[in-house]
Amino acid sequence: MSYTIQQISIILNAKSTIVNDADIDHLLIDSRKISFPKTSLFFALVGDRRNGHQFIKEVYERGVRNFVTSSFKPDITDSTNEYKHLYPDANFLVVDNTLKALQTLASHHRIQFNHPVIGITGSNGKTIVKEWLNQLLQNDFNTVRSPRSYNSQIGVPLSVWQMKAANTLGIFEAGISTIDEMENLQQIIKPTIGILTNIGVAHNDGFENITQKVIEKLKLFKDCKQIICNGDDEIIRRHCEIGFLPNEAISSNEKEIASCLAMTQHFFYWGKNECSNLQIIKEIKFANQTTLKSFYQNKNIEIVIPFTDEASIANACTCWAAMLLLGFENNIIAERMLQLQPVEMRMQLLPIINNCILINDSYSNDSSSFYIALDYLVANATNHKKTIIVSDFSGNEKSNTEVYFHFIEQLSNNKINKVIGIGTEISKYAESFYSKGIEVYFYETTSSFLNNISTHSFKDEYILLKGGRAFNFERISKWLQQKTHQTVMEINLTALVHNLKEYQKHLLPTTKTMAMVKAFSYGSGSIEIAKVLQFHKVDYLAVAYTDEGIDLRKAGIRLPLMILNVEEENFDALIEYNLEPEIFSFSIYKAFHQYLLQQGISNFPVHIKLNTGMNRLGFEVIEATELASLISTNKTMLVKSVLSHLAASEDINQDEFTKHQQQLFDAACAIFQSKLNYNFIKHIANSAAIFRNPASQYDMVRLGIGLYGVDSAVEHQLQLQTVATLKTTIAQIRTVKANDSIGYNRKGIVTRDSKIATVRIGYADGLSRSLGNGKGFMFLHNKLAPIIGSVCMDMTMIDVTDIPEAKENDVVEIFGKHLPVQQVAKWSNTIAYETLSTISQRVRRIYVEE
Repeated sequence: MSYTIQQISIILNAKSTIVNDADIDHLLIDSRKISFPKTSLFFALVGDRRNGHQFIKEVYERGVRNFVTSSFKPDITDSTNEYKHLYPDANFLVVDNTLKALQTLASHHRIQFNHPVIGITGSNGKTIVKEWLNQLLQNDFNTVRSPRSYNSQIGVPLSVWQMKAANTLGIFEAGISTIDEMENLQQIIKPTIGILTNIGVAHNDGFENITQKVIEKLKLFKDCKQIICNGDDEIIRRHCEIGFLPNEAISSNEKEIASCLAMTQHFFYWGKNECSNLQIIKEIKFANQTTLKSFYQNKNIEIVIPFTDEASIANACTCWAAMLLLGFENNIIAERMLQLQPVEMRMQLLPIINNCILINDSYSNDSSSFYIALDYLVANATNHKKTIIVSDFSGNEKSNTEVYFHFIEQLSNNKINKVIGIGTEISKYAESFYSKGIEVYFYETTSSFLNNISTHSFKDEYILLKGGRAFNFERISKWLQQKTHQTVMEINLTALVHNLKEYQKHLLPTTKTMAMVKAFSYGSGSIEIAKVLQFHKVDYLAVAYTDEGIDLRKAGIRLPLMILNVEEENFDALIEYNLEPEIFSFSIYKAFHQYLLQQGISNFPVHIKLNTGMNRLGFEVIEATELASLISTNKTMLVKSVLSHLAASEDINQDEFTKHQQQLFDAACAIFQSKLNYNFIKHIANSAAIFRNPASQYDMVRLGIGLYGVDSAVEHQLQLQTVATLKTTIAQIRTVKANDSIGYNRKGIVTRDSKIATVRIGYADGLSRSLGNGKGFMFLHNKLAPIIGSVCMDMTMIDVTDIPEAKENDVVEIFGKHLPVQQVAKWSNTIAYETLSTISQRVRRIYVEE
């Protein structure tokens, strides 16, 4: 369903400059994700850190000719008329607020459709319930749903915009973080059926109390005909029913939700409460399954689900209730419930055979999730060869010709080099692939592919694996992966981006960000981390040595790169790879000056390091005048920045010294400014100082350990997320008698009959030997297991006597979400920096994005 640019102008009540007719199919908010420029409408959103108006030129150069802009454009000098002068063949719709305009357009689009729409909210489980409902209902409905977790003020309108005339059901998530957000989402989704998964502690910060949180979430269900929720939760139940309580029985802040829910015709509760519509009578857990026996409409019914954890049971009950409410017979529900598949909500990026990188997103294959994965492939692959292994599309899209033609067009626009199609449907479009010049191969089944292809077919490329559940693409994933050490470091890139934004909340809009990716990005992998940071538009990267910078340049990193510790033998490489050295002494300055003179190079970008109290590297403040005069006279170098390093910004007891360092820094910068007569960037703040010492932010800050989820200020006022999780598996479990010894030199002695597990990690992997003999612990089955005996080169023993469920091949967490790296560092008598950065390169890094 297309709109003309004139129609959209009327819908938005925009002040418009329209010079060309245009049909709009695609809404665009990100200059990095442009596939169909001619039919895209770019919304220049204004955020805390980024202003979409700054990217109009870039978007225009990539072929887009339709823009929604705002009359509020901080730091943007172009007026609408100047836009018209710069982009004479572009259409501009000017509104007061571009985000509101995006939401208004999506709201208008939503009311064009009359088919049922399920709106899902809650603290946890939204995405699982949405995906399971899609699995359960895809044979009966042509479903449109939120891609992944597109449940925000921006994500919801983009999700609803996908609604087409062919759809017969919509399933959309709605997530909020504070008050006064749900009304916007309700107007966009307008659900006819509501699902409240639960109310937990997630995202509590934006609400005064749990009551306020429940009330805000329930606003999604205004005008819903049915609401599904857990009848065992008294808080939820009360607030669902306040519309039926007498006025004097409800508080003033409940009256609004009471009016919202007054038109609701039906509440459907599931739970053990005898008043529940679907009363859960009994749970029977056996092996990897749970049988749920229930009482519904005066009948005993039951289902079996292939899960045993409480969260999955609750989510399955929600889906069960939804299907009963939609009129499905229980025998059909039971058959489908048994086939439920776990939902992998994270894309994995991991090294595989022949120097390839695999992006594993094989849990489903509908067009919405495919295009998100495609964007991820393109963003990460940069200049590498790009290959896609893809199955037929799922559900009602399986035989949709229009879906496949659109898919092929996308692959061509994104310059995909090779496609391997698996399935009987996708192979029907061979000629369309050939016409686009795409190298393509087809196989009817996954088994046929595996039986007829060699691993030698893949080399030095990025491979996206995207297949429907029925195709069992996990077999391909296992086949492509190297048979390596089972100890892995899992790097959560979504958490990394969250931490970046968490720090940026405390920066002025004009303050730049330099990210430290030295020491293999604190053990997390420099190239992969740098690509994510480049995508999210940090301003600078910094590494310790030139070879690290060369590796980043070869991997396609284009951001300015500062080298902290430059050496004379690497001067050629600095020039060749456009790397910017930190100049910290007169000897380095003079050597580089002579080199630049010999090469006939002037104004090469450099960074001047000052020593203000760290006493490690840097010019003394009293040397600033001499150095600045030399730079000004010789003109071989251009000062991009002047920097120093705070010695103890995380320590409240050293705040006076930190203030003294800033005073010295100010004095030196003033000297450089007077001598150079041009502006340069000033930066001194590290992760801890960003929050603790706002006055130290200057023009740029340097984010280090904080990016990786470690609050070095130890004040816990930032909501940082864990980025790195180190885990391994149990190789063997044995029973030993009391007084037996464990490991080398009989250092570990058990005082009782014990169960000892040997795990696949040792000091060659970076596990500190100081953790041995009971000083350190590992996390297993929600308990801490003490390390017993000495840490060996490749193996370590832990005492699992008090963890009876422990078994061979169980996953053991060394540090991560459940066992913070700071705690492990404390047991090792060191700091988190060392613990992270000394994890061996032989430990495979797996990258995930949620």
